[in-house]
Amino acid sequence: MRRRRLLLRGLPALLCTAGAVYGFASAPAPAQPGAGGARAAGSAQAGRRLFLQGCASCHGDDARGIPSKAPSLHGAGAAAADFYLSTGRMPLENPQDQPRKSDPVYDRAQIDDLVAYVGSLGAGPPIPEVRPARGVLSEGLRAFTDSCAGCHQVVGRGGIATSVRVPDLLSASPKTIGEAVRVGPYVMPSFGEKQIDAPTLDSIARYLRYVRHPQDRGGWGIGHIGPIPEGMVTWLLALAALVLAIRFIGERTTE
Repeated sequence: MRRRRLLLRGLPALLCTAGAVYGFASAPAPAQPGAGGARAAGSAQAGRRLFLQGCASCHGDDARGIPSKAPSLHGAGAAAADFYLSTGRMPLENPQDQPRKSDPVYDRAQIDDLVAYVGSLGAGPPIPEVRPARGVLSEGLRAFTDSCAGCHQVVGRGGIATSVRVPDLLSASPKTIGEAVRVGPYVMPSFGEKQIDAPTLDSIARYLRYVRHPQDRGGWGIGHIGPIPEGMVTWLLALAALVLAIRFIGERTTE
């Protein structure tokens, strides 16, 4: 009887221990960075070290900028840092040059660290979440025509405006497009939620994805170089046809 009582008293503890062991063994392993899911946030401390090595010569050790070289990064925000670093526009060899797209100098983990550091310096636009699949194509065309086509052309091919080279947008990712809209890089104006809200931004991204391979129904795309260059080509072809017609009529009159 005494043995039975001891066994009954110890049975709940034994069951709890067995359950804990089973739960630990069957629990899923923690996700590793890069093995699916979102990457863990960068380290502001590590970003500070990278900043002192590669950015402080222009932006200053305190990131408050140096006159005639680079602006202050206090309040710039994570979106600005991610845009310039992910597209290779920063760092610049010459601070007076226009930032242009190139291969990034830092890898993704280093960029995350620098973004975390710049983001810790004060409020600024966060990295937007842009999903083209949620956008409306016709709305994207309207919004892009109203706010962006004046410099980037209606087909997003870029060009030159006010002695500044306007970049091509066809290879830009949705995140890069969203960051540029919110940040306003270089001489481009920035657009907040009041000017371009999140659904409109999704629609713009969807439209820019469409113009990579637009449907040319009933016409000749001419390489999709934009309406103004296409109009010039049309006028040149019409002028050539007119010259040939005049020459043909002149030859018949001479006879």
